[in-house]
Amino acid sequence: MLDTHIAIWAVEDNPRLSQAARTLILDPSATLYVGVVSLWEIAIKHSLGRGPEAMPMSAGDAQRFFEASGFVILPVASAHVLALESLPRHHDDPFDRLLVATALTEPYRLVTHDARLAAYGPLVTVV
Repeated sequence: MLDTHIAIWAVEDNPRLSQAARTLILDPSATLYVGVVSLWEIAIKHSLGRGPEAMPMSAGDAQRFFEASGFVILPVASAHVLALESLPRHHDDPFDRLLVATALTEPYRLVTHDARLAAYGPLVTVV
């Protein structure tokens, strides 16, 4: 499961995407998930109009790019939301917390660039 920035950087072929992330993403045996929560994050940040550095694409464009790249869009389930109640507060960003809760519930490995998320355990891979 890719966090929002990793997914965006992957479809943009952004140089900020690490070689480790590229290797994971290009692995033909991997199923790559992007949570609906990432589309929600993109929609909110894009609508704030803080420029392309803050959010380089709309949620609609992101969804099209993600699907064209073969990413599976993972819906938010009630189990993901309920897992938030017991999730330690290592991080306060609501989008990241829901991504972590989703990854832990499924369970899927969460690939992120945010080192603070490593505190959530071995299912979080910082690249």
